[in-house]
Amino acid sequence: MHIRTIVTFVLGLVLIAIPPARAASDFPHYWDGRERVAKPDLSTVKRIRFVTTVDYPPFNFIDNTGRISGFNVDLARAICDELSATDICQIEARPWNELQATLESGEAEAILAGLRPTAELRQKYAFTAPYMRLPARFMTLKDQPLTEPLNKALEKKTIGVIAQSVHQAIFADYFPSAHWVGYPSRDLMLKDLKAKKIDAVFGDGLDLSFWIGSPEAENCCAFAGGPYTAPQFLGDGLTIAASLENSELVEGFNFALKAMEAKGTISELYLRYFPIDFY
Repeated sequence: MHIRTIVTFVLGLVLIAIPPARAASDFPHYWDGRERVAKPDLSTVKRIRFVTTVDYPPFNFIDNTGRISGFNVDLARAICDELSATDICQIEARPWNELQATLESGEAEAILAGLRPTAELRQKYAFTAPYMRLPARFMTLKDQPLTEPLNKALEKKTIGVIAQSVHQAIFADYFPSAHWVGYPSRDLMLKDLKAKKIDAVFGDGLDLSFWIGSPEAENCCAFAGGPYTAPQFLGDGLTIAASLENSELVEGFNFALKAMEAKGTISELYLRYFPIDFY
């Protein structure tokens, strides 16, 4: 997730219209519809510069025209539109290991790059509510699906996990009686699934979604069961960070995120960049 060559781009956020969600998805709702989030007064804010990276597609990358693109970039555009702040919004790409220093020096107002809000970081920064969580999922061959209830379906099944990974820990905690095999690599695990040496795999839903749609998978596989967000293992999800002194910006971002969820904007962005629904 780190940039190998140091290169910085600063681009104004030219607004791109985002249409309503064009298809149904299971993208979760993070906001209680009855919860009211007031729109803060940002009239004194002179600039909202987001910093991100360019080496974590489809969240952030350089497209074939040389522009910063991705889910996070379009999310920033939509937030600025919702706050009527497009004319003061910018996005800058920096190496991952420079993001926090850029925020702390005042060169940027927000980090939008999937920074996870650990207890330590919450002492330094203000974080929004999550805009996305990356769940764990089961994946099986299409002709050997798992059916609900999964506790019953897992009897006499062998599940592949990456050895000593957080997903192994989740699986062992949630399904203590089920049989699993730890693999040293993802490639070996998926190879054994296709060869029917194991019955299913349990791992990162985002990663598995891209593999399901890849030529390598040969249309073999599909998700089974539902998503496991497991916050005690996977944390609070992807959020936007700002300095503690800019906490009013976090209030503004939360206002925008809630409004965009209600309109279906975030769901549409999800469908645009993640064609295999991992929820």
